[in-house]
Amino acid sequence: MTLPEEGGLLRIFIGESDQYEGRPLYEWIVLKAREDGLAGATAFRGMLGFGRNSRIHTTKILRLSDDLPVIIEIVDTPAKLEAFLSSIDPAICEGLATLEKAQIRFYRGRDAAKD
Repeated sequence: MTLPEEGGLLRIFIGESDQYEGRPLYEWIVLKAREDGLAGATAFRGMLGFGRNSRIHTTKILRLSDDLPVIIEIVDTPAKLEAFLSSIDPAICEGLATLEKAQIRFYRGRDAAKD
């Protein structure tokens, strides 16, 4: 797959305990991105954060949260990201999604034929 230099970055902020179809929502989103042929997706677990309700979620032992922030970043063309976001929107009950321009410098992977 070749990506144009002018791409997009979709960033989705959800909670670690959010679920969809019996699995963690972040896992479902990343696997759906792969299934839909997007260029790449990564889920990050946050150490501290708050959202619309201003409730603090933290890893600190005295206030240990079972719902830490999760950020999913997905890179591809803006058109593919818009279509993907429309397809996953119904699965996200709480959260935030941003879409921004990204300059793609390179997109490389290991050549399976060389392994």
